Amino acid sequence: MKKTLHHVFSFFMAFAVLFSTLSFTVESHYCGNRLVDTAVFTKVKSCGMGTSASIPVKKGCCKDKVELVKGQDELKLNSSEALDFDQQFGLATLMYSYGSLFKGMSKLVFPHKNYRPPHVICDIIILGETFLI
Repeated sequence: MKKTLHHVFSFFMAFAVLFSTLSFTVESHYCGNRLVDTAVFTKVKSCGMGTSASIPVKKGCCKDKVELVKGQDELKLNSSEALDFDQQFGLATLMYSYGSLFKGMSKLVFPHKNYRPPHVICDIIILGETFLI
């Protein structure tokens, strides 16, 4: 359970870093005051008003609007060089002492591991009628 929770948390943290650093553009094409098309990762389609030679078009009726959604471009990477000597020494001591608490736990010898209690045929306390009060 703990390992699965760790994997799920790591997965969501990786996506958080990915989406916080992602940059993209949103392009919109307006013909007059009317929105014709909006595109996120592709080129925006125009309305075709400016390309047709047979239709008289008022100059400047179409316009393209480009919005840049900028992600974070600087990530702060922490390293052990940011800590001074006393902090590094304290951290190393803590990790060593905490890690040594759990070493050898799997190799403990249990002397009663293979002990089988004797087979009880009758209850001797009831048989002798000796009860603790």
